[in-house]
Amino acid sequence: MKTSGVGGGGPAGAGIGEAGSPETWPPRPRAIPSPGWEELNQQYLMSAVNLLRARIESREMDPAAAEEAVDAAREQLREVAAALPGPAPLDSLSAAVGLSAFECDILVLCAGVELDAAFGDLCRAVSGGRGVTFGLALALGGAEAHWSAVTPGGALREWGLVELDAEEGLTTAPLRINERVLHHLTGLRYLDPALAGYLRRVDPGDSGPLVPSHRSAAAGVLRRVGVRGTPPVVQLSGPDEDGKLRVAQAVCEALGLELYTLPAGLLPRTAGELHTLGRLWEREAFFSQAALLVDAEDLPGGDPERGRSVMAFVEGLRGVVFVTARERLSLRRRPGFTMDIGRPSSGEQADLWRTFLGDVGTRLNGEVDRLTTHFDLDVPGIEGAAQLLLRGDMAGTPGEALWDACRIQARPRLDDLARRIEPTVGWDALVLPELQMQTLRSISAHVRHRSTVHGAWGFETRSTRGSGISVLFAGPSGTGKTMAAEVLAAELALDLYVIDLSQVVNKYIGETEKNLARVFDAAERGGAVLLFDEADALFGKRSEVKDSHDRYANIEVSYLLQRMESYRGLAILTTNLKSALDDAFLRRLRFVVTFPFPGVAQREEIWRRVLPESLPTGELDFQRLARLNVAGGHIRNIALNAAFLAAEGGGVVEMEHLMAAARVEYAKLEKPFTEIDPGGRR
Repeated sequence: MKTSGVGGGGPAGAGIGEAGSPETWPPRPRAIPSPGWEELNQQYLMSAVNLLRARIESREMDPAAAEEAVDAAREQLREVAAALPGPAPLDSLSAAVGLSAFECDILVLCAGVELDAAFGDLCRAVSGGRGVTFGLALALGGAEAHWSAVTPGGALREWGLVELDAEEGLTTAPLRINERVLHHLTGLRYLDPALAGYLRRVDPGDSGPLVPSHRSAAAGVLRRVGVRGTPPVVQLSGPDEDGKLRVAQAVCEALGLELYTLPAGLLPRTAGELHTLGRLWEREAFFSQAALLVDAEDLPGGDPERGRSVMAFVEGLRGVVFVTARERLSLRRRPGFTMDIGRPSSGEQADLWRTFLGDVGTRLNGEVDRLTTHFDLDVPGIEGAAQLLLRGDMAGTPGEALWDACRIQARPRLDDLARRIEPTVGWDALVLPELQMQTLRSISAHVRHRSTVHGAWGFETRSTRGSGISVLFAGPSGTGKTMAAEVLAAELALDLYVIDLSQVVNKYIGETEKNLARVFDAAERGGAVLLFDEADALFGKRSEVKDSHDRYANIEVSYLLQRMESYRGLAILTTNLKSALDDAFLRRLRFVVTFPFPGVAQREEIWRRVLPESLPTGELDFQRLARLNVAGGHIRNIALNAAFLAAEGGGVVEMEHLMAAARVEYAKLEKPFTEIDPGGRR
């Protein structure tokens, strides 16, 4: 502070220049390890109040006595300042926001009436019962006083240090100190209640081990932000949300800062509210010595204006600011850089498994390598799966239990984006020609052994295409496409998720790719089987490119195929109209399986397999049933409905129940029905 202000420019003020400068936000005062610091700070703050008390009372004294009283109070303030091991909050705050000596006097006046009842009485006595007013401050300020001290753009009100009752005259309006500011001056630390609904403090104790690749990324970020001046905005991109948070936390620990996260979706939409929130955060960042992470991972699609407002908010902040998002956001007014944070590598994941499993991991006989080949988990996922196994929460052998635990860890994110089907059928449920059955078994082998063929045997060096297995299932409705996907998922002990492409495709340019990216990024963790329904919604034959929408439609298709090829699991497209698909797209798929409409012999076999062994039946004529010209899915519907009819009528399924159910199914299909379907062979 300036000598004419309450601080006197003693040792407490000198600490600011050593620890930071107004260009570095938040300024970092020296650590104060002394257990008696709180008491010394209280003495310092009250000495500053007593100096103002002496200046007020001296107006009623003769000049010599007045000067002696003020000098004594100032000397007491200097003695306490010299005893402080570091800058007092009053001094560091004044320097950080650039308070003049007069503005600092106003802040101390407002603090004094809250801390000392007698001082409050004195202020009310000289201000006509109003307490601290700007008029009182002007009377005390002398040559240092200036009218700009309490303007909305002045430091006191811009940073929310004091509040002015604007309904009264400027000189007579009461001035009050903000509660959070008062507590900061007294040495108390807590999150401002005005920010509590926006922010979450990241507990350093929550962070687990930092894998080498993330440690290297944190070191790279630290080299860029750990300098004087306003640091660049750090954008952390990539699929590993937890890894990005851990990297940011590691950087903050190295800088001696706390880390708070703010979901971008909570940011206000108006410029005024954004500005107010930004100032509140910057004040809190100084009080708490903190950095901010703006979480834009789930920023709503189709709203570019929202993205611009988020970045405008970020650019308006000083200090260490992180932004996490899947894709880089555009900065215009402030330097920034992007660091991609991927999930731990296979080797790092293997080390994490061994760390979390301990001695149990050595008894799994290579199961860890199998896990890292198929699953792509982050640190919490691996730790969570290991804990499920070690607590005995999973059934089966240790290897099976750990495999299922990994599937559970991978589900939450994907469950929000797609519909999970629990596979309940095996190979014996499929009735298909031999060629199709062989192709399906080949698909299973490709998924199971892709790491051996592409990695250990070197095929990944012979092709620029990824190791993903992309498949098309084509055929009429009810011919077994979804059931075949269930069989493959059950065979591979993987989750099956159905994604409706007609819901993923978005009319806004670029949003379809974002939707697909969210699906594939979530699925990568667990290598789930992805079943994209109604592929013709996106893969229709291309026409001449006439405008930007045609061009972007082709880009969407190319993006989906590229992600399917790079996806580490199995991605299946289904269509009822193979003829509607572009041949150029078909050539990029690993497998194309055609599901034919079943003939009479196949329909008879489906009828024999669709009825459970425990189902009570009468004399059924399967050859007669096979003449019903419907596919397997409709046969299952007829069998199920007949079972309900039998349960209602006597408990045994007879031909009459099946024929009654068939009539209902035909009506649903809007097909004419006779006892022997004319479409079937007699």
